[in-house]
Amino acid sequence: MKRLVPFALLVLALAVGSACKKNPAATPSAPAPFPGSASSNRPSGSMTTPSGLSEVAPPPPIIPVDSSISAASLGDPMAAASVETINRDSPLQAVFFAYDSDSLDEIARSTMAYNADVMRKYATWVVTVEGHCDERGTAEYNLALGDRRAQAVKNYLVSLGIGAERMRTVSYGNEFPFATGHDETAWSKNRRAHFMLTAK
Repeated sequence: MKRLVPFALLVLALAVGSACKKNPAATPSAPAPFPGSASSNRPSGSMTTPSGLSEVAPPPPIIPVDSSISAASLGDPMAAASVETINRDSPLQAVFFAYDSDSLDEIARSTMAYNADVMRKYATWVVTVEGHCDERGTAEYNLALGDRRAQAVKNYLVSLGIGAERMRTVSYGNEFPFATGHDETAWSKNRRAHFMLTAK
């Protein structure tokens, strides 16, 4: 009988070990999330990072700037100003002439090159080129001279690439002097082609 007891214990131990191999204990599962927690509300298709945090969404697409917007209209007070305001402090400079002349000297051509740059920048502007004379000469002669001066300026600007349709001409002769004196100082200021913005 004493011999059977150790043998029985050995058989029992082997039987228990075999049963454990056939039915291993299930590993504990993760606890279910509490109602209302972030885990319970997460869509089934969302991804998580190894730390358990939700994946960061990609940045929104960059919307390209409309290339049709002129640079001149961005932050340029001249582009938004009225015609009257621009004419009070016009960027277009007057062209001056010698006595009884409609010829363009070097200074006049340089001035018109500058004016051409302004008109290219503000490509919708339409201007009137006014021809003016000093008080000497008859009214009829000065009207004709003023017309030739205005036309000379327009033609030169056209040669610089400014469209003829953007410029009109008018002669005022000596009717509207810019300086009222009766000497060369005043006369030299009145022999001019003056620019007035008429549309933008």
